[in-house]
Formats: sequence, C-alpha cells, structure tokens
Amino acid sequence: QVQLVEPGGGLVQTGDSLRLSCAASGRAVSDYNMGWFRQAPGKEREFVSSILWTGGATEYAESVKGRFTNSRDNAKNTVYLQMNSLKPEDKGVYYCAASVRGRGAYYRDHVGSYDYWGQGTQVTVSS
Repeated sequence: QVQLVEPGGGLVQTGDSLRLSCAASGRAVSDYNMGWFRQAPGKEREFVSSILWTGGATEYAESVKGRFTNSRDNAKNTVYLQMNSLKPEDKGVYYCAASVRGRGAYYRDHVGSYDYWGQGTQVTVSS
C-alpha cells in the first residue's frame, strides 16, 4: 500500500505560480497511474490532471489546460503539479491520488478510479 503526502500548498496572488508535489512512500510510485483532483468549499471533488505511470500521456481539465503541468519523477518517487497563472477559481484543497496499474477499468478523470489518496493541501488564490 502506498502513502501519499502533498506539501506545497499556500496562499498566492492571482497570476502567481505554485508547484505542488506528491511524495509516495511504501511502494514505488511507478506502480501507479497518478491523478490530481481539487475540491472547493461546498463543491464536489473535481479532476485536474492525470499522468500515466510511464510519465507520458497527461490529461488536463479544460479549466487548467495551458496553465498547469503534470509531471513525475519515478526515481524520486514523486509527482508534481506546476500551476501557473493562478486564478481565484483555482482555490481549493488539492489531492493527489494513485491508481494501481492493471486494476481494470481506469477512467482518468473519475474519483472512483483511484485507490489511494493523499491528505490534501490547501491552495488559496487572492484576487
């Protein structure tokens, strides 16, 4: 079983950049396809981005395309979410999640496709 920890959140201003990281322990992160989700107050958890275990084939929500970049360093057992040109609507708790390779049906933007979750990190963007 993998444990996921996400340091890197914080308070930034509109237009700023922030990089989130997701450090895995207990298992190799290369055993998992990884996703990032976020949840704003009073709203459901929504998909932000995913990346396959190989490091390729990233996907992004329309709202973050061109601004966010998802990457991974399997040697460091870490996944990153670089967030540029942040907007107030990007505010929320950001979660990284791991989906076991070969689990069967894997819908990258579905919460139910992920088996393990980090505790989340708060991102606040002031206008």
